[in-house]
Amino acid sequence: MQTSKITRIAVVALVLLFLVLSVISCTTTNVHNHNHHHSGKKIPPGQAKKMNGDQSAKAYAPGQQKKR
Repeated sequence: MQTSKITRIAVVALVLLFLVLSVISCTTTNVHNHNHHHSGKKIPPGQAKKMNGDQSAKAYAPGQQKKR
């Protein structure tokens, strides 16, 4: 009787250990795609002009913008 009780406790302990190790070993990774434009990165004035359909890139050039 004593052996079966010890066996049952050992099986439960091993199952719990397996579950804990399974949860602990789960990790997530973030895959970074470096081919996209970041919102903080400035685009050239000519590209901004094309995107907005304007005739001149002057309004998008950093030296041509008024200080506020």
